Amino acid sequence: MNENEIKQIEKEFGFKLDDFQLEAIKHINTGKSVVVCAPTGAGKTVIAEYAVKKVLGTNKRIFYTTPLKALSNQKFNDFSRTYGESKVGLLTGDISINRDAQIVVMTTEVFRNMLYGTNLGRIEENLRNVQYVVLDEVHYMNDEQRGTVWEESIIYSPNNIQIVALSATIANADKLTEWINTVHGKTALVNSDFRPVPLRHFYYSPSKLDDILPLFSPGGKLNSKIKAEKPKPKFVKRVKEAPVSQLVEILHEKDMLPAIYFTFSRKKCDENMAECSKLRLLNKFEEKRLLQIIDEYILDNPYLGKHKYLEYIYSGVASHHAGLLPGWKVLIEKLFQHGLIKVVFATETLAAGINMPARSTVISSISKRTDEGHRILTASEFLQMSGRAGRRGMDEVGYVTVVGTPFQSPEEVGILASSASDPLESKFTPSYSMVLNLLQRFTVEDARELILKSFGYYSSTERLKLLIREQEKINETIDELKNINCPYRLTEEDLISYNKLKNTYIQYRKITNTLRKQAKEAGRKGSPEVIEYENKTKDLLRQLEKTKCNQCKQYKKHIRNLDISERFERRSKKVNEQIEYERDIYWRQFVNLMSVLEDLEYLVDKYPTEKGVMTASIRSENELFFAELILSGILDGLSHAELASVICAIVTEEPRTQLYTRFQLSGKARKAIIESREVVKKVWKAQKKHDVNTPILLNPHFSPLIEFWANGGEWEELIKNLEIGEGDLVRTFKRSIDLLRQLANLPNVPKQLAETAGIAMDCINRDPVSEAF
Repeated sequence: MNENEIKQIEKEFGFKLDDFQLEAIKHINTGKSVVVCAPTGAGKTVIAEYAVKKVLGTNKRIFYTTPLKALSNQKFNDFSRTYGESKVGLLTGDISINRDAQIVVMTTEVFRNMLYGTNLGRIEENLRNVQYVVLDEVHYMNDEQRGTVWEESIIYSPNNIQIVALSATIANADKLTEWINTVHGKTALVNSDFRPVPLRHFYYSPSKLDDILPLFSPGGKLNSKIKAEKPKPKFVKRVKEAPVSQLVEILHEKDMLPAIYFTFSRKKCDENMAECSKLRLLNKFEEKRLLQIIDEYILDNPYLGKHKYLEYIYSGVASHHAGLLPGWKVLIEKLFQHGLIKVVFATETLAAGINMPARSTVISSISKRTDEGHRILTASEFLQMSGRAGRRGMDEVGYVTVVGTPFQSPEEVGILASSASDPLESKFTPSYSMVLNLLQRFTVEDARELILKSFGYYSSTERLKLLIREQEKINETIDELKNINCPYRLTEEDLISYNKLKNTYIQYRKITNTLRKQAKEAGRKGSPEVIEYENKTKDLLRQLEKTKCNQCKQYKKHIRNLDISERFERRSKKVNEQIEYERDIYWRQFVNLMSVLEDLEYLVDKYPTEKGVMTASIRSENELFFAELILSGILDGLSHAELASVICAIVTEEPRTQLYTRFQLSGKARKAIIESREVVKKVWKAQKKHDVNTPILLNPHFSPLIEFWANGGEWEELIKNLEIGEGDLVRTFKRSIDLLRQLANLPNVPKQLAETAGIAMDCINRDPVSEAF
């Protein structure tokens, strides 16, 4: 691009663009796809907005995909304000607004489903005139549950569509770009570590209440003034620690607020909020403005008028985690973006969520509890949280404060704070719906080619190359070790035979000595048994003395080499097993799923049957189980609330805590869930036969609650004395709505069942479950 072109682009945006932004725009203008990796807040979205501006005034379209409904809603609102409501559409599975618009914002799952076609319409029609697809937060490929969706979206995107992939910094951005270049088309990498607002790291010792210290000295080394926290004595149940409010006050005095305070416990978030609500963080004007916004918001969302945490946010502090109502979290986000919430105590989910930059972030610990126990944060997790600090155009510096604990050393904090990001790892996992969708459109051979295009396979071939190289080196070493250069021209087999003979001789000699000793002690000198072993030992010695190896001066070296080569052979066997495992791992998974589907007649002659076509449209934890449940007739004849209770059991994971509720399932709902267990057994048996481990959920923990709600129950009554987060309940109810929506729209489903699913969906989808957020 020449200077005039750059000036014109900057004039459209109204500000000077950074070098990496201009580089990405240059690649877009030459028709390439582009992968843009840059820190949080660096301005990656400018590149996506340039692609949006390019389609305006033409007959072309752009799809903007995000990983979260909340992000899609936010982006839809932003674009509607900027470009006008008529030009912008929204598709999030449950919401469809202006789907034929020039700019369509959607979740990545919706885009992937469009590429399959199915009940969303013909693929060609779905992608009509689409020139660009923005894949925002493409590092979500790392997500265990959803990463496959990003890979499918890239693999199945037609080559004429330019992909604009936006990612946080990752260590192997070059590999990601090479892969997209291989499976999709010409792709350029734009990698930047530029942060418009630089970060400064601090360390806070709870045992020293007075101040925070810079984590690093001016020379970049760990600050020598920082001392490790002493571990708590075993005989003391609880050592008094500095209150969180102490640190918040320090940040307030140093003008380092607003802050996001990350902690890994929902309970701690709420407790910290309650503690800090006693502080005066707002001035009179801010208090007045905060009240005004809250009152306006509650007028539109009256169910929040009696929220138990309302009194705390009046003080300018709040908590934010998955246990809270979505509508409540939207209010917190709105107030924070207006600068009226000074501290948000949040779990790490906020780090990967919607746009909420702050002046400071506080990280309460660099270790967190997982299902496998405590572990240190990864570099990417730490970067994701610390990257929220520093607001472009508002702050000169972003502040990151790490709180010291007895379980981490300052050195560990320093290493983590200066670490580069982690590499992106494929989480590609074939599913039943993937198998059925591909075999509706492709032959088995073509489907195999598509599976081998996955980033997982691409990455595994890289690992294969390393393993094969290691195997070659091992084989070379073994050959060298076995090349004994014997002066008597003996072979490896001769050496092994001699060694066995020698070991046998040594064994007999030991036994003979033991028998002699025992016979002497018993007064049985000249025992026949002793004589027999003495003769055998002498015979073995004579055989040894006759061998060439016994006379060879290099024998010890040769036998040592043989021993080492055996160790290398054991390693070679393991490497071979790894090579076999890595080779076609994803295709084996695909074939195993295909075998299960053939056994249960969802595939015949490698093509989906009528029930296979229905199952291809399902998106759930285990599509086959849901299909089998539909076809079993167990759901037929249930009322809308009874149907909701069974569907809820299919989407419910094990709750975080033991759930006790006074609500009881109705007789028909309980019977249907008990009968569903037979379907679980049937699918589990078919999966086990073919080594398939797709989870099958049937947890009726929330089923009585959703049945009560679907029957018109009140929310206040529902949550009374309930020891779970309202957000957990809403999320499970929303998952139930999503599956009910699918049931209502699936092909080949009995009409009455589809209608009942629609009624159930409508009865559940009301405030505060309402999917407006």
